[in-house]
Amino acid sequence: MRLTKKAKYFALSFLFATSSAISATTLQIEPTSIQQHINQIYPQVENLYQDLHANPELGFEEFKTAEKLAKEMRELGFEVTEGVGKTGVVAIYKNGEGPTIMVRTELDALPMEEKTGLAYASKAKAIYKDNETFVAHSCGHDLHMATWVGTAKTLLNLKDQWQGTLMFVAQPAEELGTGAQAMVDDGLFTRFPKPDFAFALHTEAIPHGLVGYRSGPMSAAANNLDITFLGQGGHGAMPHMTIDPIVMSANFITNVQNVVSRQRHPGEFGVVTIGSIQGGTAGNIIPDSVRLLGTVRSYSPETRDQLIKGIRQTALSTAEMAGAAEPTINLDSTFSAIMNSNDVVQRTVASMKAQLGQDNVIETPPIPASEDFSVFVNSGIPSMFFLIGVTDPDAYAASKEPDGKPVPANHSPFFAPVPEPSIKTGIHAMTTAVLSSMQ
Repeated sequence: MRLTKKAKYFALSFLFATSSAISATTLQIEPTSIQQHINQIYPQVENLYQDLHANPELGFEEFKTAEKLAKEMRELGFEVTEGVGKTGVVAIYKNGEGPTIMVRTELDALPMEEKTGLAYASKAKAIYKDNETFVAHSCGHDLHMATWVGTAKTLLNLKDQWQGTLMFVAQPAEELGTGAQAMVDDGLFTRFPKPDFAFALHTEAIPHGLVGYRSGPMSAAANNLDITFLGQGGHGAMPHMTIDPIVMSANFITNVQNVVSRQRHPGEFGVVTIGSIQGGTAGNIIPDSVRLLGTVRSYSPETRDQLIKGIRQTALSTAEMAGAAEPTINLDSTFSAIMNSNDVVQRTVASMKAQLGQDNVIETPPIPASEDFSVFVNSGIPSMFFLIGVTDPDAYAASKEPDGKPVPANHSPFFAPVPEPSIKTGIHAMTTAVLSSMQ
């Protein structure tokens, strides 16, 4: 039995905030007109999706993936440049005077095994950090690429409805956090027109047919945490003759959470996670050093600075109390938060609501994950990054029951978007986003 609309959105209430009132000029194109174009091209787009899903490639190794997208865009009449930022693709289509609109997708996959059991599941393998690994599109980048191509096809079918320049960018190595910067460093905004506006989307494990948006911070900033406590090794039975980095690390791991719970403002998002502890070889040997690896996430620059300062002070104090040498501390930034432009969001959402339905376009809180689309935004381009649902609504609602089974989310080996409604919604939403900025 299908869920009623009321039941479906009750299940979503924990995730989505109340939609704010939005008034702006909306597209004059009938939704059914765009839907008809999408329906016509969909079989080709789904074939591409299944091919990309079955043949993933890791960051900066997406040569075949990039070649497939370049071929699709050339056949549509785009002027295509390959090899931007090593494996990136830039496709330009000029249709008279008007703004330049950038649409970004990602090319890369994850070093992990897929366990969905799909007929087109990935069985690909590659070398990652000197070891062989399975590779899978478990973050949805294959669906992003299919939507990207489908949006280009749809916009060209509607080219009598807009004027301007389309700049479709397929970037490498989003999962590494360095692909967007590689394209910028390779002249993305000097060799090609600098866009007036930019858009990107991402899959989310919420019911298909939904689009999530917000103004301001849409994703978290991320800093790597890499701290090595330096001790003095010795026999496990004679700890008084050592300076124990294991104990220092344990104290730090516990105490650093006080930075989050007692120094960070309770209303601000902030996370400090230690994901790796490396040190020691045997139970009766106290090692010379222990290395901790982790991640720091935040939305606002002020909270980010506060967390970094607190982590550093905690590490230094821990070593000082133990009488140890100063630890090595690396808290390099890997991602900035994506900051959506309020003007772009207001204009775009008004059109999305008219095209997709008021109840299907909903304001959402920021996501705690990070994304290097922020590099393009930080280049001074008014932008919007939004979410599309990819999960069966009944399965999602069932997952919220007291004994419900969680739906597989991004980066799960069981992550399996429902292709047709997800891709069609993505194409419709992204087409609407581009057209709303061409008005």
